[in-house]
Amino acid sequence: MAASPQIFAASESASAQALTLEQVEDLLKLQKATQKISSILDLDLLIDKLVNDVARSFGCVEANIYLHDEQRGELVLAGVCGCTIHGKGDCLKLGKGMVGWVAATRQMRYAPDVRLDPYYIPCEPSIRSEVAIPLLVEGELVGVFAASHPELDAFPPAQIRLLQGLCVHVAVAVQNARRFREERQQRERMSREAQEARLIQQSLFPKSSPYAPGFAISGLSIPAGEVGGDWYDFIPFGDGCWGLVLADVAGKGMAAALLMSATRGILRSLAETCASPAEILTRLNRLLAGDFPAGRFVTMLYGVLNPAERTLTFASAGHLPPALVNHDGASFLDSERGMPLGLALNSFSETRIALPPNSRLVFYSDGITEALGPGGEEYGPDRLKAHLLNPRASADSLLADVRSFANGAGLHDDATVIFVKA
Repeated sequence: MAASPQIFAASESASAQALTLEQVEDLLKLQKATQKISSILDLDLLIDKLVNDVARSFGCVEANIYLHDEQRGELVLAGVCGCTIHGKGDCLKLGKGMVGWVAATRQMRYAPDVRLDPYYIPCEPSIRSEVAIPLLVEGELVGVFAASHPELDAFPPAQIRLLQGLCVHVAVAVQNARRFREERQQRERMSREAQEARLIQQSLFPKSSPYAPGFAISGLSIPAGEVGGDWYDFIPFGDGCWGLVLADVAGKGMAAALLMSATRGILRSLAETCASPAEILTRLNRLLAGDFPAGRFVTMLYGVLNPAERTLTFASAGHLPPALVNHDGASFLDSERGMPLGLALNSFSETRIALPPNSRLVFYSDGITEALGPGGEEYGPDRLKAHLLNPRASADSLLADVRSFANGAGLHDDATVIFVKA
């Protein structure tokens, strides 16, 4: 008849408990290892190091670490050394085998002779004794550590106590490494999603500059993050005119990008009616005011360039005034700015200007004028005008100048510009 299961068995014989000098040295090495494992955040590296170090220090046939998968109610073999039957990824139900029993009861189990233990599941034929210890953090099961030896009663009390102490450190280290992996995977997933969103957003910007006889038109936008709330667009009309749009959605990131995308779609649909800029903004605002979340709004400049008449008619929804460079120098265009879109129902006025040869017109977002230098000073409107007075100024040169002004501090807001040269 099989003997009753033993949770902890130890001989009282001093010779059975005595540790050899070599074992003492190995245990000292193992103790030093506990000081290092807490700094390892790579879960796979941590577990592989643990099972291999324990197997080598104790002369084990095999050493394993199972991790608890709470959602599936299973134990997953995460680290194995010496086993020729089971491999990483193998699963074990709670309550099955010595390891499963330990997971279910949260108690250590030691089998001095595995042939007499009713929970032991035969594995390597040379195994004679095995110990399984729960890995617990604040009472919660992280996993189970198990070690098997080719000798009977090969784990004296001193070794088991040291293994239990080691497992306290192991449980915390494994828990930290698992959380680090989960957070890293979440960051990577969010980064991939942000990159995909940026690709989609970039596809919404114009692919090329408009063809408008007598004019060179270009645009550029640099988001402060992966995606941004700034947007510019060139909308062609059948009569040769072009709609020029520059908008800035309040806020940053994915939420601003989504609102920008929705605003773009509605504006393009309205622009097909070829109505005046003021009328377009009035209709657009009427649609956005009922749908935008509280606290969200869009500032926008919308203008129609008529190359044949060399004029631009524009309306502003709370946006910064366009900059004009002509024979009188650089100035900001006075216009009656309406409220930003999405806040309340209102109407908009419009302004018509002439664009004679050699003049330049610039739409820009506040990410340019409010860009901060290392000392906290803003780029400001005066620097903007000074740059535009350079005959070689362009959208690229302006944004390059702004980034140079920031001097490595980086842009804290999206920076966008439309540059029209007559």
